[in-house]
Formats: sequence, C-alpha cells, structure tokens
Amino acid sequence: MSSRFNIIWNFLSHYKYLIVIVLGILLVGFIDENSFVQRVRYELQISDLKSSIEKYNAQNEADTKRLKEIRKNPKAIEKIARERYFMKADDEDIYVLSDDEIQTENQNETTE
Repeated sequence: MSSRFNIIWNFLSHYKYLIVIVLGILLVGFIDENSFVQRVRYELQISDLKSSIEKYNAQNEADTKRLKEIRKNPKAIEKIARERYFMKADDEDIYVLSDDEIQTENQNETTE
C-alpha cells in the first residue's frame, strides 16, 4: 500500500507544475463562468444581435422615408390606402388579382 502511495506521491511531486497548469487551463477554458466556450457563445449572440440591429435600422430608414413622403404629398396617403387596404372612391370598382391558387397548386405538386 505504501509503495503505491509513494509512486503516486513521486509522480505528483515531480509533475506538480504541469498538473496545476493543466487544471488551470481546464478551469479557465471549460468550467469557469467566463470560459472560452461561453465566450464563443457570446460572440455568436452578439453577431445575431448586430444583424438584427442592421435589419431594424434598414426598416426604420424605409419607414422614415415613407413617412416623409406621406407628410409631403397627400396623394401618397391615397396611394397607400388603395394599394394596401383596397380602399376606393365611391364611383370605383376594385378587382383584386391574386396568384395564390397557382402557388398552392405548385406546392401541392412539389409535395406529391
């Protein structure tokens, strides 16, 4: 029993710095709250958030441009009302042409 203990003790005392360095790297690299793995996760999350910010900034610019157009030109309000909400004047008829049936038929053909 003591020979096993002496062998283990000699190994630990001989490689004590190497063991401490390896354990420290494992602790910092994988186990710690601020590990390299967590850092990679945070970098991925940051890149996703930056792409979301870019998307929302582009949408904000487009909406701001549309709002300026609406404020400057009263005909723009009428155009938006006609295009988006299918509003019409009293003496007009609106015909909505849709290709939804063609798209659903194509989807059915591809799924079969």
